[in-house]
Amino acid sequence: MHPIRFAIIGCGRIAQRHAEHINKVGKLVATCDVIPEKAKALAQQYGAVHFQDVDELLKTKDLDVVAICSPNGMHAFHSIKALNAGFHVLCEKPMALTVQDCGEMINAAERANKRLFIVKQNRFNPPVAAIKKIIEEGKLGKLYSVQLSCFWNRNAEYYKDSWKGTKDMDGGTLFTQFSHFIDLLYWIIGDVKEAQGYAGNFGHKEIIEFEDTGVVSLKFYNGVVGTVNYTVTSHQKNMEGSLTIFAEKGTVKIGGQYLNELEYQNIANYTISDLPPGNPPNNYGQYQGSMSNHDKVYQNVVDVLTGKGIIATHGYEGLKTVEIIDKIYSSVRSI
Repeated sequence: MHPIRFAIIGCGRIAQRHAEHINKVGKLVATCDVIPEKAKALAQQYGAVHFQDVDELLKTKDLDVVAICSPNGMHAFHSIKALNAGFHVLCEKPMALTVQDCGEMINAAERANKRLFIVKQNRFNPPVAAIKKIIEEGKLGKLYSVQLSCFWNRNAEYYKDSWKGTKDMDGGTLFTQFSHFIDLLYWIIGDVKEAQGYAGNFGHKEIIEFEDTGVVSLKFYNGVVGTVNYTVTSHQKNMEGSLTIFAEKGTVKIGGQYLNELEYQNIANYTISDLPPGNPPNNYGQYQGSMSNHDKVYQNVVDVLTGKGIIATHGYEGLKTVEIIDKIYSSVRSI
């Protein structure tokens, strides 16, 4: 059987990470970017062919999966094109910027009878997986409340000469920086019924077209209450990304900068032990991103397509993250 063949649309920062892991589990055969130099540079690294036009790329015959690494606002457009052309799709987070676009993507995958994978690599962080497991096993009993803290730094340099920071292509701080964290709220705690709060742009005026800080209270369908405090104004560097859960039989906190450390646990008659070390965060020079678990994401794609695994994050879950972010943005008041 031939190795699974991948193409990448969008050859910016994150595409490098995708290419590296593609070649460990399959083969990168094509790249595409509106800036031809970017597509060419990445293609040459891996012996692939490069394109400037998506429609030309999608005429490629020897291709199985298209990885979408374009700006957020283009995810739905590129994913639907690739699905309609008969290819499986792995789409970077956020799945799209509107719930409607997410639905269109899911429909396109169903109509084409193709798989739609969404990148949510923080689900693979060892402490995150451990907490998910003990909740499912009932070791924490009834969940009471949850606190999510996202305190990062994104400076003017990060947004310079980029689609990031624009309403149309970026969408907002919860989409680009913290959609992984919102996904984990959904995955670990459950679906959100109501949201309210405040958001404002304090340190990035004239730099970005939306908020850089928000404080949000949430009510979940299962009765849990929660808060999200987020900002990209942490002085000079990222401070933390943490999730604290208060429950009937215990309190746990996943912390570190990227939800990569089990910082606190006090559980009735139980201790989480022997956690494997997590992968380091994605390092982009000026700043660091989320945990780098793209290796596990790609292994899951290959396992599913070869009939050996269950999809880790499918389109419906990607849609739910966007829906929760939409609920937050629709209800918070700008200050």
